[in-house]
Amino acid sequence: MFTHVMVGSSDVARSQAFYDATFGALGAPAGQPFGTRVFYSNGSGPGFGIGIPANGEPACSANGGTIGFAAPDKEAVDAWYAAGIANGGSDEGAPGPRPGAPGNAYGAYLRDPDGNKLCAFCQLPG
Repeated sequence: MFTHVMVGSSDVARSQAFYDATFGALGAPAGQPFGTRVFYSNGSGPGFGIGIPANGEPACSANGGTIGFAAPDKEAVDAWYAAGIANGGSDEGAPGPRPGAPGNAYGAYLRDPDGNKLCAFCQLPG
C-alpha cells in the first residue's frame, strides 16, 4: 500500500535513540543514517524514516494521525512501550487489551520525542 512513512524531527540523534530502542524491542535492526535522515527497514516491505523537515519549518506531529507497528506478541508490545518511555517518549495509552480494535488485540500507544503518535499491536490467541 505504501513505500515508506516519514516523520519530522527537531533532533534526529534524539529520535534515532528513541526509534532504535522501540524498534529493537520489536526485533528490527537499528536505523541507518542518510544525510540528515535515518531510515529503518526489515529488508522487505515498506520503510520508516525520521528527519529534519525538508522545507526548513519546525517538525510537528499530525493531528489525528497514528502510525501502527506490528509486534510478534504481548511481550514485545510491553518491551516496545517500556523502551519508548525510557528513551524520551510519553504515554498515550499503556499496554493492554484493546476491545475497540478488531480481533483480540493487545496494544500500547506512545508519543515520540517530537509528539508523533505511535502504537504497537499484536493479536492474542483465543
